[in-house]
Amino acid sequence: MSAPTLHVTLISETFPPEINGVATTLGRLSEGLRQRGHQVDLVRPRQATDPAHAGDEQLLCRGWPVPGYPGLQWGQVSMHKLLRRWRRQRPDVLYIATEGPLGLSALRAARRLGIAVVSGFHTNFQQYTSEYGLGLLTRLLTHYLRWFHRRTHTTLVPSVSQRLELERRGFDNLTLMARGVDSQLFNPGRRNKALRDQWGLENEDIALLYVGRLAAEKNLAVLQQCLHAAQQQYPLRCIKLIVVGDGPQRSALQLQLPEAVFCGAQRGEALAEHYASGDIFLFPSLTETFGNVVLEALASGLGVVAYDQAAAAQHIRHGHSGALAMPGDVEAFIDACNWLVEDAEALRRVRLNARQHASRQGWPAIIEQFENHLREACRQPQQLNTAPQAATLVIKSGSSAPRG
Repeated sequence: MSAPTLHVTLISETFPPEINGVATTLGRLSEGLRQRGHQVDLVRPRQATDPAHAGDEQLLCRGWPVPGYPGLQWGQVSMHKLLRRWRRQRPDVLYIATEGPLGLSALRAARRLGIAVVSGFHTNFQQYTSEYGLGLLTRLLTHYLRWFHRRTHTTLVPSVSQRLELERRGFDNLTLMARGVDSQLFNPGRRNKALRDQWGLENEDIALLYVGRLAAEKNLAVLQQCLHAAQQQYPLRCIKLIVVGDGPQRSALQLQLPEAVFCGAQRGEALAEHYASGDIFLFPSLTETFGNVVLEALASGLGVVAYDQAAAAQHIRHGHSGALAMPGDVEAFIDACNWLVEDAEALRRVRLNARQHASRQGWPAIIEQFENHLREACRQPQQLNTAPQAATLVIKSGSSAPRG
């Protein structure tokens, strides 16, 4: 006998068509659950592209802009509105992907009604604070996040390194659930000569590619260091930096890197063509919970250079399917890039192995794992929380932290 279908509600302050790793992952998970026959509702902030009436499967709430992140929002909805909605049509389980005011309201309402809750740790906000000059908030924010996730059935984390980091900070009941990649969309066959012509590159020239948010926490100064080191080491080679993405640091980076090609944010097949038209993918971020772009680059057959953590640590074998440096070792990162620039045969071999590995990392198995975690939460007895006042002080002391 087949297992009963679930009524799942996802709570997130970002969702497609917004461009970021959290939105991409949630879009895949929600569509995968629907394809498996489950009812999936969504609670999120209203986006500029949303119609006036979003349908019964979505609750769109007011959003407040996130400082320094144009296009991203904190969501705000009253707990009482959620209580009314979920008393009328009770979900079996919630998945809370973001811990801001919207996620907090959903958590409190679920505990009041005894609804099962699974949470996800998608963003290292406690690490971002230092990048934005808010280092004093790190301890407070970590305390709030730990408090938040302890009140859910389990917290899904995407990488082994992320789980170890959270355990070191006192988080518990963590469950590993990795990410997948669409290897039909992202594949080397989408390499586009016309696009490389626009970049001013011949077939034998080297395109150093970066895809992602252009923001302080991405450690983007390393891109300039890699480019200049490679150009000085190999002055007879044509080596260009191609930057795909947008964010608060774009203007500053364009001033610092006038010779680089800035392509802006790309989606779908256009994004896949940009990946496949590169040669070496540089990913210097040190704050990732996973890094979906690493898998997308591997699937596109690129030689990936990254720090040995998160997705790179799980999916790259150094010297075989990519090149890794110890976290924070900029010289080793630059050396890894130069190795792939210098050794054409090594780059060819690494790109082939990268594609072979990534082609086995599909989404269906991840979505099945996700469904199993939701079912397990539903099977556990839920305790009604009819007196949340005891937690109010903790909530109030931490709830302002995510607003920055």
